[in-house]
Amino acid sequence: MSVKTSAARAARTKIVLLIICVLLGALAVIAMGTGSIQLTPGKVLSALLGTGENRDILVVQKIRAPRVLTAIGVGAALGAAGACFQSISRNPLGSPDIIGFTTGAATGAVAQIVLFNAGAWATGLAAMISGLLTALAVYLLSFSRYTTGGQRLVIIGIGLGAMLGAVNTLLLSKGDSDLAAQANLWLSGSLGGRSWADAALVGITLVLLLPLLMMHSRSLTLLEMGDDTAQALGVRAEAVRRITIFAAVCLTAAATAAAGPIAFVALAAGQIIRQLIGSRTVPILPAALTGALLLVACDVITQNLPLQAQVPIGLATSLAGGLYLLWLLTRPQTRT
Repeated sequence: MSVKTSAARAARTKIVLLIICVLLGALAVIAMGTGSIQLTPGKVLSALLGTGENRDILVVQKIRAPRVLTAIGVGAALGAAGACFQSISRNPLGSPDIIGFTTGAATGAVAQIVLFNAGAWATGLAAMISGLLTALAVYLLSFSRYTTGGQRLVIIGIGLGAMLGAVNTLLLSKGDSDLAAQANLWLSGSLGGRSWADAALVGITLVLLLPLLMMHSRSLTLLEMGDDTAQALGVRAEAVRRITIFAAVCLTAAATAAAGPIAFVALAAGQIIRQLIGSRTVPILPAALTGALLLVACDVITQNLPLQAQVPIGLATSLAGGLYLLWLLTRPQTRT
């Protein structure tokens, strides 16, 4: 690739990321102004700065800002994790919600709610632990000939996810009806009632693990060419896979703990940004920004639907994800 082409691609990437950041900021302000009390963008900004009316400051800072920041953090975590898993598996369907990691995280949360009537922190902790245990099981089962990844990882993840989905259904059917209803609400994925603690949970996880994934972006790109090629170029293939899988699973588990299972975002974010910037490397940070934009946009749309009841964000993203998946599977394959 020529220096001129490389410079043009870098400039294109900067422009696209700048546009995404501007759109994300604008949608965040719109989201904080949407609700039973409608606020203009000017009032939202004044409330954030603490110079607006007391009512506006209370609504924005105590209720809507934590919701929007949780949405940004959850979307970013899922976007980065999805890009990582798609690279490791060398498969566009290799996102955590498709290969069972999100379902695994949900199993721990459902068990805590239905069996122990646990609070938010215990539910979140159970989701993170069960997500990590699910990832460990998938990793060990897909380990063959001193290596893992590829189609085997996806297939085993889908199978284990289906089994855990059945376990979730069994727990719901055998548990107390009130607790089962509470667990069902959690399983639908929701940003309603999010607190600063939820935003802090996913935010701290991002601060700790997103740089780790970004450091291994080049190695993940080389792994897409196959282990032999990557190792010839100095990449310790299996060590990179272990580190990046651990980081991506933790991001997925934190996102699930903060907002429940959210579909579509991890599947689509990395692919969308690759199409926009034409990236030859694994776009961890761009995918994170795209995931944040997608989830905040879905939140704004669901809050403005002409319906009497609030639509959980997880149901909206599932619908969008189903349509996207159908398009992905039926689109004509381009020759390279």
